[in-house]
Amino acid sequence: MARAATENFPVASRLLPARFRTHLLAIYGFARLVDEIGDELPGDRLAALDWCSNELDRAFAGTATHPLMRTLATTIDVCGLSREPFERLIEANRVDQRVHSYETWEALLGYCHLSADPVGELVLNVFDAASPERIARSNAVCTALQLTEHWQDVREDLARGRVYLPLEDLARHGCTIEDIGAQRVAERLRRVLALEAARTAVLFREGDALVASLRGWSRLAVAGYVGGGRAALEAIAIADYEVLARSPRPTRRRTLGAIVRLLVRAAGG
Repeated sequence: MARAATENFPVASRLLPARFRTHLLAIYGFARLVDEIGDELPGDRLAALDWCSNELDRAFAGTATHPLMRTLATTIDVCGLSREPFERLIEANRVDQRVHSYETWEALLGYCHLSADPVGELVLNVFDAASPERIARSNAVCTALQLTEHWQDVREDLARGRVYLPLEDLARHGCTIEDIGAQRVAERLRRVLALEAARTAVLFREGDALVASLRGWSRLAVAGYVGGGRAALEAIAIADYEVLARSPRPTRRRTLGAIVRLLVRAAGG
């Protein structure tokens, strides 16, 4: 949960009532735990992910043993959350153990449906604001948030043996894995990053309608996610897609500005 402050968006804004912050941090903590197992744990990660799935069962039964999962059990009970979104997050990390690159944009989106979209669905349920239309828009936003993080962290992903830039796009622009591992971004890789960023921006557009459809605290929370993600994507463009020498991050001022503009548009609609 301590990593929440490093995200592109406010995970649980201090402006929110404590009851919402507690539930949002519990969901975030679960997602981070699963990611840490899938990315960093030495030894048998698949066995550890099976443990996580079993501990999730215990959380739903009210018998969890891990401290984070006991906290999550309260959130599950109070908010009436279903198991399926949590299991998708675990499955995404199982996929990470056997799939290290994606041939097409569509295949990458399929992975994000497991690794990112469930979080937005859970957040909407925390605010009792889930509907099929909102979940569909949330899926687009959550996928965009996940992709933005991948574009920022190309070098970090490669160090884990993973390439999230679609292989067919790299090949079309004459890029190789060596280009991704270079000290600085070559022009051909810059073109690929610009392409993926433009696609990601299209997904973020669903955020306007999603935020406008919400009211009260849910609008504020979701605006934070959408605005923070857009500011992060903009930071990549401002850096001219130089993501190898450093990982572009937005300033706090730019992030706040993106959130405020989104809220103003929503209020005007």
